[in-house]
Amino acid sequence: MSYLIVSETVAPWFLNHGFKIVIILIIAFVLEKISCSVISRAIRVTVRSNHFRNKEEERQRENTLTQIFTWTARILILVVALLMILPEIGIAIGPVLASVGIVGLALGFGGQYLIRDIISGLFIILENQYRIGDVVDFDGTSGEVTRITLRMTTLKDMDGNIHHVPHGEIKKVTNMTKDFSKVNLNIGVAYETDLEQLEDVINTVGLSLTQDPDWQEKLLSAPKFLRVQDFADNAIIVKIVADTQPTYQWAITGEIRKRLKIAFDRAGIQMPYPQRVIHVVPAAREAQASSNDRPNDSSSNSAD
Repeated sequence: MSYLIVSETVAPWFLNHGFKIVIILIIAFVLEKISCSVISRAIRVTVRSNHFRNKEEERQRENTLTQIFTWTARILILVVALLMILPEIGIAIGPVLASVGIVGLALGFGGQYLIRDIISGLFIILENQYRIGDVVDFDGTSGEVTRITLRMTTLKDMDGNIHHVPHGEIKKVTNMTKDFSKVNLNIGVAYETDLEQLEDVINTVGLSLTQDPDWQEKLLSAPKFLRVQDFADNAIIVKIVADTQPTYQWAITGEIRKRLKIAFDRAGIQMPYPQRVIHVVPAAREAQASSNDRPNDSSSNSAD
């Protein structure tokens, strides 16, 4: 009995419709793989023709464009495959498309935000404002760019928090790792410090950093003494600058601080800390001051 049911219903349906569904899924899978490969190669050729400053910048641009266009291609292939499969399972796509149109019209006012996000995303991508791997700030929301789509950008901050920012909400972008980065370090030393000795110590530490195999590839210029930045209440503030590869400015700044502290200790250069001067009033003067504050007994008696 079950054999008859299968032979009379399932087998004909599979030959007429199921086989077509399998073919559609296989073609969609193959097209997805081919499109991803073609997109990746085309982007690689296009990006290399732009002559980026370094390999890391080129790789970031490739990853960003590849992720965006492959994601878009997958969505389009999926939608087309779904529209081809629906008639095979007995669902007419005409009413479905009409329903989608009605729903789209009803959600038109809400859809304007989606269109705004997509258009803003296109300009961000075309203008190469930032890429995957860059560290950016969106009006106080900052972090490393981990994902970019046509609609939004995903950031991951130093605490591991994930921020999803729609492109239409981005008013100002601060890219802290575009092309190259800079060390901009202010350090305070005591007023008694010999500034010429201080400059020699700072420049020597910066030169040693460029000769260190762990750091020389990350530096574009040696950290150096730039100028006396300010005269603070209890310290002379000096500025130290350097050019680094993108995203390495924070690690190099920390290493400079560590090496300068060691070098300052060896050279006898003091780094001041907040101080407070306390004036102690002698006991005799305090007693005299308190006696002057007392009323005169003789004058009070005469008054009586």
